[in-house]
Amino acid sequence: MPRRMTIDEAHAYLDAHINLETGVVHDRAGVTPTVAVLPDDAIVAPRRLDPPSLDRMRRLLAFLGDPQLDFDILHITGTNGKGSTARMAAALLAANGLTTGTYTSPHLSTLNERIAFNGSMINDNDLAEMLAIVSLAEEATGDRSSYFELVTAAGLRWFGDLAVECAVIEVGAGGRWDATNAADGLVGAVTNVELDHMEWFGDTKEEIAREKVGIVKPGATLLIGDTDPLIVELLRHEASALGAERILRRGDDFGCDSNRLAISGRVLTLRTHRTSYPNVFVPLHGAHQGENAAIALAAVEAFVGDPLHPDVVTEGFAAVENPGRMEIVSRDPLVILDGAHNPAGARALAAALDEEFAANPGRIVILGLLKGRDPSAMLQALHAQTAREVIVVAPPSPRAMDPLVVVAAAAELQVPAIAVASIEAALERAKNAAKKDDAIIVTGSLYLIGRARSILR
Repeated sequence: MPRRMTIDEAHAYLDAHINLETGVVHDRAGVTPTVAVLPDDAIVAPRRLDPPSLDRMRRLLAFLGDPQLDFDILHITGTNGKGSTARMAAALLAANGLTTGTYTSPHLSTLNERIAFNGSMINDNDLAEMLAIVSLAEEATGDRSSYFELVTAAGLRWFGDLAVECAVIEVGAGGRWDATNAADGLVGAVTNVELDHMEWFGDTKEEIAREKVGIVKPGATLLIGDTDPLIVELLRHEASALGAERILRRGDDFGCDSNRLAISGRVLTLRTHRTSYPNVFVPLHGAHQGENAAIALAAVEAFVGDPLHPDVVTEGFAAVENPGRMEIVSRDPLVILDGAHNPAGARALAAALDEEFAANPGRIVILGLLKGRDPSAMLQALHAQTAREVIVVAPPSPRAMDPLVVVAAAAELQVPAIAVASIEAALERAKNAAKKDDAIIVTGSLYLIGRARSILR
């Protein structure tokens, strides 16, 4: 008789597995889950000591019937923008009439957000059912899988059960050894390459690029969103060696040729290697979303093999939602949530604020970071010196950076900053201090964004 789980039992099952997102690890016997207790300057997720492998994930999928073979996949990686790009691509595919699964990570409030069908996230009953099936497959393999592997397998199995025609899969981290790479993408995209997760993937952009391009499979199409000539050439060379049939590059083969501010979004002219799409409205904030839209549209066009009808493009982009990324959750006072968790993301946030919210010059920043981030680099990228105050709080994660470390970095930069005990206290302080035309910016770790979003909404 098939195993059954309640949603609470499903979450408990997952929580008993290693989760590098939260810093939950196992003891040496591999049985008891514990929270890692490490020195403040330690790296929670050190580089692998054992050679990386996808064998465990492939065995798990094999016991599930290899559902990833039943539909075509658009695989997206990159340092920043991959989640936004994935959501745009999925919306375009659905508008084009294809039943579409979407797998993204991490989630903000509920695990269900990671797995969606035609834009609607999986419900609790289906999620519990998928994880019950996955638990049986894990037992059959004799392996001890990770949290991310199990959730990825559950998503792929659900897509297979629904008989989706295609799926947009966002890489969790890196690419080559990410659990999602046990599935083969018909089209792959690298949005950009920045210095991030260096404890895992290397200290240089070149090393990180080699990890990301590992999603390319023989016969696939790769889209390169980065514009650094050295990185583009490295990605092109590596993709060719991996057997890519076609390589499309931003600028040469696709791009955002016009990017104008509009009410509640952007108006874009997008160009692919086949045609041009003028006056496309995207209901997202920040000029960087024009770049994400360009790669999403070009990837979908490459995926379906033909230009999209302009009505499909209009309908697809109009349906895009991107929670926690330049998301306005309040107008009085203005409160914006943005999961800018690395310097490149913080620079994009600062640019968007300067362009789109110049009418709100007074800024109060609520910032929470995870260990491994450079607080000085983040503060400078955010232009924190222009803020009236930076309120620092620990994100709800065992990997949270001590707020006093961030306050000390702010003091060296002559940025006014204060540490508070909770996210609730940070929001209350910001609201009490906000003047009529001020903007409250909540940024940093996505764990902070998720908690703040739950409180505010």
